[in-house]
Amino acid sequence: MTGNSKLDLEEIRREIESFTASSPGNSLGGDFDEPAWRNPLLGVAPGDDSLFLEYREAVDPRHFLPEEVFNLHFPGNPASGSELAVVCWVLPQTENTREDNRRQDQLPAERWLRNKQMGETFNDILRRHVVDWLSEKGIDGVAPVLSPHYGRFFSPRSGLASSWSERHIAYACGLGTFGLSDGLITPVGKAVRIGSAVVRGKVGPAVRPYSNIHEYCLFYRDGSCGACVARCPSGSLGKDGRDKTLCQDYIHAIVEPYAREKYGLESTYACGLCQVGVPCEKGIPTSLLQENRLE
Repeated sequence: MTGNSKLDLEEIRREIESFTASSPGNSLGGDFDEPAWRNPLLGVAPGDDSLFLEYREAVDPRHFLPEEVFNLHFPGNPASGSELAVVCWVLPQTENTREDNRRQDQLPAERWLRNKQMGETFNDILRRHVVDWLSEKGIDGVAPVLSPHYGRFFSPRSGLASSWSERHIAYACGLGTFGLSDGLITPVGKAVRIGSAVVRGKVGPAVRPYSNIHEYCLFYRDGSCGACVARCPSGSLGKDGRDKTLCQDYIHAIVEPYAREKYGLESTYACGLCQVGVPCEKGIPTSLLQENRLE
């Protein structure tokens, strides 16, 4: 397939939805005979969207442009940004998982911990599946967070960062805006995980039904919220946003030993209390839906 070929986005959407619904990997495991994720959302953006260049300033100069990470994997057949598309999906937490974590005030529920471990393992499976499925159709692609070139680091500009921030990718692909806690508020809420791939093919301009990075957050809109601050057990959230270092310190020092000792879950980097029990838990806050007619 050449970079001039147009991607069939509906076919990609159907495949991602079907795989998520049918894969045995979409499971919480343990004593929970239930899926980790509900039906995903899909968004896309052209590889030369100006936001990807802006992320060099907003995130870090080391943040990949789509063509950079793609060409690292296809050096013999490189592509320009205009010949690529970024495909992004949002995986929503189930009601059972959200409800369990909503009841917690200091430590995450077992379902939430399992979702972070087994659910993110499935997200990796889905990333590989999307790339492999497209490859069978003659379409080159790469899942950047699975690339050996992907990395996490401390950025003087944004603190703890990565070379491919999937929250920022989702924003570029029209899937949501950032809240006070840095989580992405999507049409299915903030209790989500995100995956993405860069693929060879054409798409139209990204459809972003918002005008700024905080549009769906009630706190940034009019100061009427801040529920996530009260939900945070680590003290890392305040009116100035999230202290990433405090958040990570709490998870590594408190949550990880708890998950290991109580549930036998190793290296479980999760908390998520700020993602539930808040107006944006399972959708765009109602007042915004009514005012902007986003239903």
